[in-house]
Parts: sequence; structure tokens; C-alpha cells
Amino acid sequence: MHVGQTAIHRRNLLKGAAYASAVAGSLAFSPGHYSRMLTTPTVEGDGPYGPLQEPDANGVALPAGFSSRIIAESGKPVIGLNTLGQEVALPYVWHPFPDGAACYPEEDGGHRYVNNSEVPAANVGGMGFGGAGAIRFDTDGNVVSAYRILDGTIGNCAGGATPWGTWLSCEENGISGRVWECAPDGSFEAAPLDMLGLCNHEAVAVDPVNQHLFSTEDNGASLFYRYVPAPGYYDRAMAEGRLEASTPDHGTLQAAELDEAGNVTWLDIEDPTATPLRDQVEGTRFDGTEGIWYDTGYVYFTTKGDDRVWVHDIAHQTITVLYDADEFPDAPLTGVDNVTIAPSGDVLVAEDGGNLEIRLIAADTREVAPLVRLPGLAHSASEITGPCFSPDGTRLYFSSQRGGASMPGAGVTFEVTGPFRTERVAVAATGEKPEAFDPAPHSPASAGANRTDRDGRAVDRDRRCHRTSLHRRFRST
Repeated sequence: MHVGQTAIHRRNLLKGAAYASAVAGSLAFSPGHYSRMLTTPTVEGDGPYGPLQEPDANGVALPAGFSSRIIAESGKPVIGLNTLGQEVALPYVWHPFPDGAACYPEEDGGHRYVNNSEVPAANVGGMGFGGAGAIRFDTDGNVVSAYRILDGTIGNCAGGATPWGTWLSCEENGISGRVWECAPDGSFEAAPLDMLGLCNHEAVAVDPVNQHLFSTEDNGASLFYRYVPAPGYYDRAMAEGRLEASTPDHGTLQAAELDEAGNVTWLDIEDPTATPLRDQVEGTRFDGTEGIWYDTGYVYFTTKGDDRVWVHDIAHQTITVLYDADEFPDAPLTGVDNVTIAPSGDVLVAEDGGNLEIRLIAADTREVAPLVRLPGLAHSASEITGPCFSPDGTRLYFSSQRGGASMPGAGVTFEVTGPFRTERVAVAATGEKPEAFDPAPHSPASAGANRTDRDGRAVDRDRRCHRTSLHRRFRST
């Protein structure tokens, strides 16, 4: 049993008859009884922004003071500015079924937005048409380019940004799903990270302090995974802008085992490429793990089967519940899926179903409040996917995966602006404002060394200006 590079509390597994009686098949210690461990429960409320108003011209219901715009509609060219500042149709046609996403800052004050395409194999004759695309924004938020960063893959669902500036795109493709590392500027060919396992991948989050990668899989009896890079490989990724995770000597994949108090032991998975991956260890089964995000020593993830938001406390090696729909007579948040953390510390959860909302769990008050709603026919068969913030926290991006601008379609992607709380108010797991907090996981401006990006500009090692900052703690204001 391997516990990785950090000092954690080892937990003894129950053995013998006591263990056997607690295990139904491979479902060791079903986590169904952990929901009341947090002392401050979540409550329904209007949150920091107040109630939703009537839908705007784009059909998006938002709090007062907020507005939306459509930045891309699947099957149509992305609209942006040319070099003369004129609005034109760009060459890239926005991909269908937009899903997981992240933003990356650029040194000129602009940013890049990457987005997966969750097209299943059944839609394309098994040839693969998922992958991921990206949009480049200038410093004023204008679209200036759009392009592909990943091709030839299937069912790219969510993923995760890395501290070294890459996008990890997760294939939700049964036992054949892989995690692909991509360059947000498209400057290198994407590569699979097979040591993160072959499974129905959902999302990835990186702990930059302890140098671990956590991941989820979309399955009704899913495991919660941790990848521990071998000594030196994480630092090499920070220096070179890419992670090596293709052979067993590059690191160890593990699965979480919980005891009845929620304490975690990590079980090694001998062969991450053997399938089904989850059958290799008797780890704790969760009811459909979905979105995942790291923030200031905690990993947040959702389980759609039981409508819960979980918190992994890395320092104390526990897993508890932040939100449980069963605790409400009329649950305000259901169909939990993608998750992100706002600069304020608020937890944003996208609904696959429910009221088709993005709900926030306020970090300071634990209020569960609507932030975005998509009513109407255009989104009647859709789900909300990929919520993420621009690097400065002033723009929120998300997609309606099977919606359209005026009627159901193959997807539409929105941007919301308004009076977002951009200063840290608390850590949601504790409800307290920390003296120090971690920056966004994607604060580096780019990912490689001595290369040219999609916009034709030279990219050198010095441009990765924030890469080493993730080993520091940032003071809150």
C-alpha cells in the first residue's frame, strides 16, 4: 500500500469477519452515511447576488446587474474580430455538445478558453469526433481566434486545468476512456496519460501543494482516484510544461477506501491499463462521480446518483459531504454535475436536469442559491456544462450542451458578466476566511518552452510567468 509523497494518516483496514460483513460484493463502506459530518449545514437562500430576474434577450435568467452574451453556437462559425477590428466569421466551426472547460491567462491581458466536445462514438460511426476546441480573447474580452486542440477522441466530457498550463481532457468512453493532455494554444499534439487509468473518465483536479492528481469516473459504482507522480516528474512538468504518465515508473494510481468515519486510505492499483479499472481494488464505491475541483487544501467533487457535493480534506485525509439533497424537503440543487470554485471561494455546481441551473454554495454562509437558469424550449433536452471563470474572475463561461440560441440544437456557449465577488470571502469546506489561499490551478500563461503558439507568436520559457507561484500560498485581501 502506497500513500504517496506527502505525510498522511494511515488507516487500518477492517479485516476478517467484520470486514466481510461490511462489504456487499465490492461495494466496500458505501458512503451513504457520511452526510451529517459537517457541523454547519447548507441552507437554501438567495445568496450574495439576490434572486433571479426574468430571462434576458438570450433566454438566460440571472440576478440583477448581470448580463449574458452568446460566444459560440455549435455547427456555426465562431464570430470574432479580424486584424482590422471588424467582426467576421472565423474559420473554426464550434464543435457539437460542448462540455468541460477552463480558462488560461495570457501575458497581454487576454485569455484562452478551452472546451471539450462530448460526441459519443454512436454519433460518428466509431471513428471519433469528440476532442476539444479553444477560443482566444483579447484584453477587452473580444474573440480574436478559435481553433482545435484535440482530435480523434470520443466522448470528451469534463477535464481539468494543470498548474503547468495544460488542459487534461477526459474521454467518457467506457473502459477505453483515456485522459489526454492538450496545449490550450494548440502548440503541441495532445498525448494520452495512460497511467491515470482506462475508464469512463469524467474530470481531473490537481493539488499543486502535495503534487497529486485526483480524478472521477462516470459510473454508478465509481471509485475516487488519486495519481501520485514518481519523484521528480511533477517538478519536470512544472519546468517543461507537460506531464509524463505513460509507464508505471512515472507514478502510481490509487483508489480511496473510506472507513465508517470517513477517514481515507489509498489503495494502489497495480495496472492502470487493465480493465475494468474499478474491479482491481476494493475501494469505496460512489454513486456516479462527476465534476471535481481543487481549492486551498480541499478537493470538491459531485455524485449525480445521490445528488451530493463531497469534500476531501487533504491534510486530515477525510471525505465528508458539503451538500446532500436528501437533507431538504424540496432539494434546491439536483442533477449535480460539473463544479468549479469562484475566486470568492463559492462553489458553483451545474445541473444536468433539475431546474437547469448553475447553483452556488456560498463559501461564507453555506446558502444554496441560483446564479444561472436556462428556462424555455431551447434548453428543454439539455444540461448545463463546463462552468469556469476568466482568470480575473469577472467573466463566467458555461454551455447548454444540447441547447441552441432559440431552439434545441447541438450546443451553445455563453459568457456572463456582472458584479461577481472577486475577493476571497472564505473556504467553502470550513466557512472561514483563510490567512492564505491557493490561486487558480490554471494561473500559468502557457504550457511549453521555445515554441510558437496558434497566433504565430514566439513562446519561451520565461512566458510561463506564474508556474512556480503554485508552490506558494497567496495572502487573502
